[in-house]
Amino acid sequence: MTSINASSLLALRNQILQQNSALQKAAATGPAAPISGAESATQGTQSTDFGSALKGALQQVNGLQSKAEDISNSYERGDTTDVASVMLAREQASVGFQATLQVRNKLLSAYKDIMSMPV
Repeated sequence: MTSINASSLLALRNQILQQNSALQKAAATGPAAPISGAESATQGTQSTDFGSALKGALQQVNGLQSKAEDISNSYERGDTTDVASVMLAREQASVGFQATLQVRNKLLSAYKDIMSMPV
C-alpha cells in the first residue's frame, strides 16, 4: 500500500501539469500533431489512477482516526499522561477527515455540474 504524503501529491500534481501543458501545445499546433511527451511522462513515473489514490487517502484517514481513538482510550485509562500527543493525534484525525469531506463535496459538485451540462 502506498501512503499519500506531500511529496507524492506534489509529484502527481507536476505530472498533471506536464500533461496539461503537452495537451495545450498539441491543441495550439492543430489536430494532426501528435502529443509529444505525454506518453513518456506517464510511463516514466509511477502510474496511479484516481480510484486507487482516493482509496489510499481514505485508508490513511481511517488509520489516523484509529490511532487517535487508541491514544484517547489510553489516556482515559491512565496509561498515557501526555495530553499534547493525544490532542495532536485528535487534531490530525480531524483535519484529515475535514479534508476528505471537502474532497467529497467538490467531487459531488463536479458530478452535478457535468450531469447538468447539455449534450
